[in-house]
Amino acid sequence: MVATITGGTILWFVLFVVQLPFYGWFDDRGQAWWVWTCLAGGGLGLIGIWYVRRRDAALKRATAPEEPGKPRANPGRPEVPRRTTTARRRSYPGRNFRALGG
Repeated sequence: MVATITGGTILWFVLFVVQLPFYGWFDDRGQAWWVWTCLAGGGLGLIGIWYVRRRDAALKRATAPEEPGKPRANPGRPEVPRRTTTARRRSYPGRNFRALGG
């Protein structure tokens, strides 16, 4: 995933750099937004790279087996077991209409 986002970001920046010498040509025709779109795509790609790298690191931490002697990542926060809940059916007027023969 990181490689895909990185490749796309590089592509956006390359397109920006290639179009930059022709800015006057784009501006004369009212198409300068093409240049700025490429710059925005590159900038958003940098945010995407940061996000995906942090996400991958968090997923690796979450799936890593815990070692008995290894201290917890956040010792000040107690671990709270997850509650399991069962899905309840929503109740609304007329719900049992068919059961009543309607």
